[in-house]
Amino acid sequence: MAVYKAPIKDIQFVLNEVIDVSKLAKLPGYEDATPDTIHAIVEEAAKLCENVLFPLNRTGDEEGCHYENGVVRTPKGFKEAYKQFAEGGWTGITCDPEFGGQGLPATVGFALQEMFTASNQAFAMYPGLSHGAYEALSRHGSDELKKKFLPKLTDGTWSGTMCLTEPHCGTDLGMLRTKAEPQADGSYSITGTKIFISAGEHDLTENILHLVLARLPDAPGGTKGISLFLVPKFLPKADGSVGERNGIRCGALEHKMGIKANATCVMNLDGATGWLVGEANKGMTAMFVMMNAARLGVGMQGLGIAETSYQSAVAYARDRLQGRSLTGPKNANGPADPIIVHPDVRRMLMIQKSFTEGARALALWVGMLIDEAHSHPDAATREAADDLIQMLTPIIKAYFTDMGSECANLAVQTWGGHGFIRENGVEQLVRDARITQLYEGTNGIQALDLVGRKLPMKGGRAAQRLLGEIGGFIAQHKADEKMKEFVEPLEKAMGRVQDSALFLMQNAMKNPDEAGGAATDLLRLMALTAMAYMWNRIVVAAHKGLAAGNDNAFYEAKIATARFFMARVLPQTVSLNHQIKAGASTLMALPADAF
Repeated sequence: MAVYKAPIKDIQFVLNEVIDVSKLAKLPGYEDATPDTIHAIVEEAAKLCENVLFPLNRTGDEEGCHYENGVVRTPKGFKEAYKQFAEGGWTGITCDPEFGGQGLPATVGFALQEMFTASNQAFAMYPGLSHGAYEALSRHGSDELKKKFLPKLTDGTWSGTMCLTEPHCGTDLGMLRTKAEPQADGSYSITGTKIFISAGEHDLTENILHLVLARLPDAPGGTKGISLFLVPKFLPKADGSVGERNGIRCGALEHKMGIKANATCVMNLDGATGWLVGEANKGMTAMFVMMNAARLGVGMQGLGIAETSYQSAVAYARDRLQGRSLTGPKNANGPADPIIVHPDVRRMLMIQKSFTEGARALALWVGMLIDEAHSHPDAATREAADDLIQMLTPIIKAYFTDMGSECANLAVQTWGGHGFIRENGVEQLVRDARITQLYEGTNGIQALDLVGRKLPMKGGRAAQRLLGEIGGFIAQHKADEKMKEFVEPLEKAMGRVQDSALFLMQNAMKNPDEAGGAATDLLRLMALTAMAYMWNRIVVAAHKGLAAGNDNAFYEAKIATARFFMARVLPQTVSLNHQIKAGASTLMALPADAF
């Protein structure tokens, strides 16, 4: 069976020794977020994940959600688990204390997100989407909307969704047709159909708050004419309790490849009452708050699935006896050796291990940057942190989910035929992982965002900020003999990023297809370089741990895994650089009617 145990030791290593989480308590508003407090929170979350959420993962997939007469029921055990989740305060862990939250840093939220999604992705999506709605309302909602709705989102009594996609348009939101008509009381009457709405209808909370993109009657065309509205399932009464049913209903449940325990809905709005969030015709600005949070959250889903896949593959590889080691029997008293002795099985395990550990460090560093961008007293530090977040968001969403899918497939490959059998729970990871590469903007869209928006953003300042961060580390550690085998490959990879970016600067203005043709390769190139940077930071921390005489096997394993990444994964940057510079002509030469 698939297995999962929260990787507390690895999480604590990154928090305490790689990114130094003690710095958080020095930021205004986070004084209580000491390493001891964070450790206690992570340990409690681990118990919830291992004992409550993970046991529901396979049963939830087997049962799925049920739809009948507009009512959606989640699988057996989900309501009880959600009640325990909300009562434990997990829905408001990083929310503002003004609205009943615990006010903990985003770094903590990232660590918890990994565990929640690793143990049960479909379940974790319900509170995850609610938090995205919380973020959008807290940044762009009026004081009246905040007061009325944020406390309910914070304590988990109500949940939230984001309603963007329509039957005729997905990523191209400029084509959306949902209409909002102003009403005399200041509200709006909203009519239209939205599809692929995760958690659009369910029985976990007493109310659901939908953030809906729609057009006002006099709105300009395209994305410049989109506004954002808050549309609750039930209209709230003056005392805050739920009142009459609003004109938004689930028309159907999608029958999906994976995440079957999360309700993916067609939502029909027929004169539904809603309230404007932010300014008219500037809904994309407000929605992007939720979308960026969701993109990072989806990246964490990729990491979470990769971790469960890795643990399941390792457990099986240790137990499964098959064949003999090429260098002689390792289990002489048994009929065969465990498959973990075979080099190709090791290759699959090391790909997963080197990804999960490096990605965890990258994600938690981004969490730290979010906290600095939000709370650091120095404006220049806040600006620098925000630049790095902007650059790394599409990288985390796309690369983490691509690798989550790859790791899930490697887990099935490790299990062999037994991995293909449903009852073992490993094939579910493949099915659940696949959606992460699609929603919140397909990974191709993330690559276009990186190349078309993030690289030229602020005159290239954000990109230079990331390269400067890596370059500063290289300069600091280049002379260290123990770091040479790690720093030199990192420096070469960064050179390939610069070379590829220069190629695009020289060619994309003349032919925009060059940017489109290079986007996915450049995102992967930059992702691998960012991962190499984090592996270098991990090695620095591991050497400090060894020097202190603490848990030598743990730190030596980190260094060995870093060597694998540098020698067997990072060289992909060479071919990616060549692919980018090959240009777009081979992609575009074939006429469309020749396919």
